[in-house]
Amino acid sequence: MSHADALFLQNCRQILSSGVWDTGQAVRPRWEDGAPAHTVKAFGLVNRYDLQAEFPILTLRRTYWKTAVKELLWIWQKKSNNIRDLDAHIWDQWAGENGSIGKAYGYQLSVKHHYPEGDMDQVDRVLYDLKHNPASRRILTSLYNFQDLHEMRLYPCAYSMTFNVSGNVLNAILNQRSQDMLTANNWNVVQYAVLVHMFAQASGLIPGELVHVIADAHIYDRHIPLVEKMLEQTPSDAPDFFMDPSVTDFYAFTPESFRLAHYAPASFEDTIPIAI
Repeated sequence: MSHADALFLQNCRQILSSGVWDTGQAVRPRWEDGAPAHTVKAFGLVNRYDLQAEFPILTLRRTYWKTAVKELLWIWQKKSNNIRDLDAHIWDQWAGENGSIGKAYGYQLSVKHHYPEGDMDQVDRVLYDLKHNPASRRILTSLYNFQDLHEMRLYPCAYSMTFNVSGNVLNAILNQRSQDMLTANNWNVVQYAVLVHMFAQASGLIPGELVHVIADAHIYDRHIPLVEKMLEQTPSDAPDFFMDPSVTDFYAFTPESFRLAHYAPASFEDTIPIAI
């Protein structure tokens, strides 16, 4: 069993056994039939992934990691807020007629800020500091810009990354305000594990730990039977992760730069209802 599988099982069992329901509250999300999408949640989950030990992808069910990588590059490389720049349809429901999701995600990373070293956006500032100021305790990004929230089609869920270099090892903390455990948990873990690998290789460092802090880790009411089914699955060992070692420019990575070998997820064919 992979460590990612073990953590996911532990998280879900904790939520189902001792989580708090929001059935007594008015909630924003709705199911397609208009019914409120209630959740049971745990507050303040903290999961640690050693990226040298394994690539943290679930084997309990398939994570469509190539699509996850495409979304990651759309946000962090292209710094785009338009779904026409994304080779996937995962953001279609949130986009306006022109394809824009407003001043969210990639838009926030594209905004340049003034520093003594020159004007840089958040991504380029991280790259600069990892190479020139690796001992800095100020290497971080944030997508939660209160001034622009009213112009975002969706408030950012995974909203900040803090990078920390110890020796020649790059560690990172991902902060997430809200997490749909069934549909999004491992998707985000895979994305930000890849991101740490990318920043490390582009900066001449070794990827270390990814620490995932989740404020509100929840399971939707209509997802519970599917999660319970997952808890009965037999997980496999983690696959082997490969990243093209010749790519040292952060902006030169493509989806084809990454490969998994021996990925054998359990069969899980149920249709998952989506809360909007």
